[in-house]
Amino acid sequence: MKNVLILCTGNSCRSIMAEALVNAKMGDCVKAFSSGVKASGKVNPHAQALLQSKGYWRDEYHSKLIETVLENEFDLVITVCDHANETCPMFPKAIKTLHVGFEDPSGKEEIEYAKTLALIEETLLLIIKKELC
Repeated sequence: MKNVLILCTGNSCRSIMAEALVNAKMGDCVKAFSSGVKASGKVNPHAQALLQSKGYWRDEYHSKLIETVLENEFDLVITVCDHANETCPMFPKAIKTLHVGFEDPSGKEEIEYAKTLALIEETLLLIIKKELC
């Protein structure tokens, strides 16, 4: 089983959605984790509701500080926002890091969350499959 870290700024929306989606769709070969360079400490309620409606949500998902995962071993670290990409620390135990940016749907209409989730599924899952499975 390979481990992937999905990193964002607040770890409240995009990275949580990506973590849940990867674990739901690729759990046979990849375990996803998420974190934030400046974690907000809460999950965006619209993102959580969307994940629940799709059956992807797990109670273990929460906004986490990057310091809680820095020493973990990851086969791949993916930043999903420009700020995280620019401020991403070195992961001493990561084999590879990539940046795949997605626009933040926070504060926008609920349909934007679904669009972001679909884009993550179309883009990120293919990259992770190519890199790790």
